[in-house]
Amino acid sequence: MSLPSLVDSHCHLDFPDFADEIDDVMARAAAAGVTRMVTICTRLREEPKVRAIAEAHPGVCYAAGTHPLSAAEEPLATLEELVALARHPKMVGIGETGLDYHYQVETAARQAESLEIHIEAARQTGLPLIIHARDADADIGRTLSEAHAAGPFTCVMHCFTAGRALAETALGLGFYLSIPGIATFRNAGEIRDIFAAAPRDRLLVETDSPYLAPVPHRGRRNEPAYTADTARAMAAHLEMDYAAFAALTSANFDRLFPKAAKAAAAAMADAGSAV
Repeated sequence: MSLPSLVDSHCHLDFPDFADEIDDVMARAAAAGVTRMVTICTRLREEPKVRAIAEAHPGVCYAAGTHPLSAAEEPLATLEELVALARHPKMVGIGETGLDYHYQVETAARQAESLEIHIEAARQTGLPLIIHARDADADIGRTLSEAHAAGPFTCVMHCFTAGRALAETALGLGFYLSIPGIATFRNAGEIRDIFAAAPRDRLLVETDSPYLAPVPHRGRRNEPAYTADTARAMAAHLEMDYAAFAALTSANFDRLFPKAAKAAAAAMADAGSAV
């Protein structure tokens, strides 16, 4: 019997942790039922490498942007640059971008400047914004609310581990929350409850691999196959059948990332014509 199909909505397949191992990582993901994923470019100078991974694997799409922790040491992305990259058929999201005061509160102004550029790129391309937020709940909530009022865009709060107020702000704007492996940790009850209180049609699942491996892999390198462990744990917390939860989060992903859904349909058609 085939496993339910899952999407890892956020991973980093270009990172050195996966060097010379991508084919094996993809095989383990498929064996776990993780048939699609979005690999995220965090520095635009790495975009060609990230794009090449997506082009080489039918189930992989990618997103591009400048991570907030890279904003101070990288050239600012330009609006024109992001819009041009978005023309690629497998480039499906803008980011990750956002605000991180946990490690670099001293670069807050530069992070905010970078974030504004990415927001406008999301507006102009129609691609979802992918937000990283850590210890910056008030500022990220205010920035996203004001920007959305000035002109709407779609968005996912990736690896959501912030407070209930930011969750409510994001959900009120129509945004999505992505469930990371952290939600499987024993002391993460408050985060699990935030996801449980959210509209179910606004939930995604991710690994953020190679980071934040879920139980029972905690402390090891994370990888897309482990999306299934997070999904099983969250399905149990929501008292949902695992297959139903997998179908739900996959449908949510396709709604937020319609370009990725289109790429998947094209890959299936190509596979069918090759038989």
